[in-house]
Amino acid sequence: MTVQIHTWEHRLVNQAYEALQTVTPASRETVVEQSLINRAYAHCRAITAKHSRSFYLASSLLPADKRRAVRALYAFCRVSDDIVDVATSPVEPTLTEWRKRVLAAQPARNDLVAVAWTDTRTRYGIPQRYAEQLIDGVARDLHQTRYTTFPDLATYAYGVASTVGLMSMHITGFSGPEAIPYAVKLGVALQLTNILRDVGEDWQNGRVYLPQDELEAFGLTEADLASGRMDDRWQAFLRFQIERNRQLYAEAWPGIGLLDPDGKLAIAAAAKFYETILDDIEANGYDVFKRRAHVSAWGKLRLVPSIWWQSRRM
Repeated sequence: MTVQIHTWEHRLVNQAYEALQTVTPASRETVVEQSLINRAYAHCRAITAKHSRSFYLASSLLPADKRRAVRALYAFCRVSDDIVDVATSPVEPTLTEWRKRVLAAQPARNDLVAVAWTDTRTRYGIPQRYAEQLIDGVARDLHQTRYTTFPDLATYAYGVASTVGLMSMHITGFSGPEAIPYAVKLGVALQLTNILRDVGEDWQNGRVYLPQDELEAFGLTEADLASGRMDDRWQAFLRFQIERNRQLYAEAWPGIGLLDPDGKLAIAAAAKFYETILDDIEANGYDVFKRRAHVSAWGKLRLVPSIWWQSRRM
C-alpha cells in the first residue's frame, strides 16, 4: 500500500517524521497518586462531552484505557485552543505559561487537564514535539488571519489538526512509520471540513481561512463573504473545495488499516462523522453563513454499522 503524497504535503510529512524520530518520550516516573489521576481523567471526559459530541461518540468505540487517554488529548487541545479564542486574560503570556505547565515532566497538581495529559503522553510514549507543534499551530491565530494559498493553509491545518492525529495514533497503536503520511493527510482533511463549515463564524471573528488565490480565481472577494452572497460563483467555489476535501478523505482512508485492531473503528467513525458534514453543506445549498452544518446524533449512530463493516474489512 503506497500513499499518494502531494507536493504541498512533503514538508508536513517530514515535520511529522522528524518529531517522531528525534524527540524522546518523557519518563514514566510519576509522583501523582492514582485517585488524582482518576479525577483528572473524569474531568477530561466532561470537557469532551461538553465540547465535541462527535469526538465523544467516536472515542466511546475505544477500549476503556485508550478512551480516557484520547479524551485527555482532546482536553489538552481544547484548553490550548480556548486560550487563543476565548481567554479573557492576556493571551501570549497565558499560552506561554500553559506550554510550560502542560509539557513539564511533573504536572501541577491543581491542573487536572495537565495531570491527565501528562499521564497519557508518558504512558503511551507520545513524542513531546507533536504537542509543541500543536501549541505553535493554535498560536498562529494570534498573528495570522489570512492564507494566500492552499499549501499555506495546509501548513496551518497540520499544526492544529494533523498533530492531533499523530498523537492519537500513539494511543490507538499503529503499525509503524508508514502510517505517518496518512495521519497527516487525515488531519488536513478534518481541518478543511471545519473551515468550510465555519466560514460565517470565522468571518465574524475577523478570520478568513479560505485560500485567497482560490477565492480570486472564482471571482470572489471578502465583500462577498461579508454579505453572505451565495451566487453561482460561491457555489462553484464550494463545490471545488468539497471535491478536494473528499479526495483527501479517500486518500487518507487506507491508513486506518495500519492502526491496531481495537482502534480502527473509532478513528474511522471520527473521519466519517466529519466527512458527512460536507453532505449537509451541499444539502443546504452551500449556505455556511446563516447555518452551521452538522450531523445529528441519530445520523451518526446510523452510520456506525457500515463504518464497523468497512473497518473490519481493512
